[in-house]
Amino acid sequence: MSQELTRRRRFGVLAICCMSLFIVGIDSTGVNLAIPSIGRQLGASGSQLQWVIDAYTLVLASLLMLSGSMGDRVGRRRVFQVGLVIFGIGSICCSWAPTPGLLIAARMLQAIGGSMLNPVAMSIITNTFRDPRERAQAIGMWGGVIGLSMALGPVIGGALVEGIGWRAIFWINVPVVAAAVVLTGLFVPESRAARVRRLDPVAQALVVLMLAAVTYGIIEGGSLGWLSAPILGCFAVTVLAVAALIRWELRRDEPLLDPRFFRSIPFSGAVVAAVVGFCAMAGFLFLNTLYLQDVRGMSALHAGLMTLPMAVSVALFAPVSGRIVGDHGVRMPMCVAGLGIGLSAILLLRIDNGTSLVYLGVAYVCFGIGFGMLNAPITNSAMSGMPREQAGVAAAIASTSRQVGGSLGVAVLPAIAFGNMHGGMAQGLAAATHPAWIVMLGCGAVLLLLAFVLTGAVALRSGRRVAAELGAS
Repeated sequence: MSQELTRRRRFGVLAICCMSLFIVGIDSTGVNLAIPSIGRQLGASGSQLQWVIDAYTLVLASLLMLSGSMGDRVGRRRVFQVGLVIFGIGSICCSWAPTPGLLIAARMLQAIGGSMLNPVAMSIITNTFRDPRERAQAIGMWGGVIGLSMALGPVIGGALVEGIGWRAIFWINVPVVAAAVVLTGLFVPESRAARVRRLDPVAQALVVLMLAAVTYGIIEGGSLGWLSAPILGCFAVTVLAVAALIRWELRRDEPLLDPRFFRSIPFSGAVVAAVVGFCAMAGFLFLNTLYLQDVRGMSALHAGLMTLPMAVSVALFAPVSGRIVGDHGVRMPMCVAGLGIGLSAILLLRIDNGTSLVYLGVAYVCFGIGFGMLNAPITNSAMSGMPREQAGVAAAIASTSRQVGGSLGVAVLPAIAFGNMHGGMAQGLAAATHPAWIVMLGCGAVLLLLAFVLTGAVALRSGRRVAAELGAS
């Protein structure tokens, strides 16, 4: 059916998918600006505030691969609409939550719906755009919208928190979700994989166990003690779950997580780039939100406006990255991503309680340029050469990698900062963040290295070889 779509209709489908994920991206990062308000109004502890963010990303990461394969199985439009409805219901529950525990539970419900959106929408786009060059441009636009929404989230979130209250961040999702459900039913054609893959509940359970254990261990390690039995037990469970998952999947004819994908250097590199890039993004947003509000005494609105230079940079450079990827490949955008994030980290290493706002703005611009250039090469590298029949699973793995990176960023960078803090938040946070920015600098260095690894002759040959294997299977 997608072959019969006009160019206008194809880009209409793209716009519907982008609109749906735009509100999800705004929600995922806009909540960061509400963290101090949520903490004060609901009496949440530091670890509970981390879980408000990570409960969402953890559940999302755990279910993305299952949702991608379900879209391929039962129909991508159908799963996409169900995901929108669940996300909307979860948003309503978040806006009503009277306690930190219920808010965390509502965020988990929201994430169940969110898991059905990103990979399924990417699969819809891949199956709608058949021409390789047009598809690359569409994927670039898609990646740019994701990056832009995540960058605008703090600005919009800050305005809503200041003008109405933190619950308004969740209210705005409802009308957009309702419109997206209707538009999807009217304009998005139904599609599914020609060959249905078997469900793999064992692998799904192992993925959930692995991600939950490592995230809990990192978040709670500071308060319970890194050498305490529960934390060491979490890390041991993580290692065992990874080993069991690899062993199980290698024995499956139709695994949830096909190990052959990772024989492609571009695909594996895209996964690594997604993890380190979004780790930097999530940690950057979380720590800067606390710094601007609790150290510099800014309101939520002013803190959100301070991130506007980053949002503008993403808005300007994300579509540029998509066009460059479509015309020239991923090397240059990935180089700029690594350099931008790394330079931002170097600048943030010098912040204190009275750092010039202009200096902070420059650091934020550098980060925005880097992050704006990142999404398109990640998405293009992950999807390059993958057969359309497995587009949902391939997109889900790439999306899972982003969420895993986000979870680690909220868990690792704040854990480093909180563990290094002496005195109260207002006096000690700025200096305590310096070791965390060293980690972000390492993330930038990894991205710069990947720019050359992903585009080398060996990588390209491995991608073609895996594509041939998957196409023949």
